[in-house]
Amino acid sequence: MDAGLIVILIVVALILIVVIWAVATYNGFVRLRNLVQEAWRQIDVELHRRYDLIPNLIETVKGYAAHERAVFDEVTRARAAAATPGATPAQQAVQEDQLSNAIGRLFAVAEAYPQLRAAENFTQLQNELTNTEDRIAAGRRFYNANVRDLNTKVETFPPNIIASMFKFSRAEYFEVTDPAVRTAPRVSFQDTQGNVGQYNQNTPAPQPRPTDSPVQPGTQPGGPGAPGQGGSSGYQPNSYQPGQPFQQGPGQGGQYPGQGGSYPGQGGQPPQR
Repeated sequence: MDAGLIVILIVVALILIVVIWAVATYNGFVRLRNLVQEAWRQIDVELHRRYDLIPNLIETVKGYAAHERAVFDEVTRARAAAATPGATPAQQAVQEDQLSNAIGRLFAVAEAYPQLRAAENFTQLQNELTNTEDRIAAGRRFYNANVRDLNTKVETFPPNIIASMFKFSRAEYFEVTDPAVRTAPRVSFQDTQGNVGQYNQNTPAPQPRPTDSPVQPGTQPGGPGAPGQGGSSGYQPNSYQPGQPFQQGPGQGGQYPGQGGSYPGQGGQPPQR
């Protein structure tokens, strides 16, 4: 085969590989962009559901605390700002944080009215709002995960070549910026006296508790000197001294411990020579 033809075939194969890679990379960018847009639309649906619940919540609280007009006005302004269309995800996150803070103050007002907290309508609205916020948090995690994948592909080489050619850009995260939400919970091990992780050695040991057994703790027989109950007996293992007659104790049949005769290992008589 002609060498020139081989070179042409190699060049054509390389061009074909590059084209296939470019098409696959472009389709990957389109797929990630659509996932990001779909995730944001899901969040937008839950946000509008939240906006629809807030007026009913305000009217319910007004029936019990009509004089708290400043709080009601703050919640209304925050809701109007958050519901304004055209905001980017980052701007929307800031507005949602302000709305969450205003709703938190509204619930703080409701805590001062037990009859309001016991009202069925208020409880239902509070539960629906909590469920909606949980769905918003789940949607935010899904959205941010897709944004991370898209941004990573936009910035890495060689896919960034296709991104710059076809105007694929980074997407914005929808993050919580409220410091109260981002603060980690504090765990304290203090007791009622303010002691943290301290052990008082002067504290007396607790007394044993009664059990169902007929023998209660601390009353078992078998103290010192009680034979057969784990106590001491007339025989002391270390009391024998060389040159002294052995004192026979209970259960022993010879002059030496554990033996039945006068000499160790014999049946009572010395060995015959």
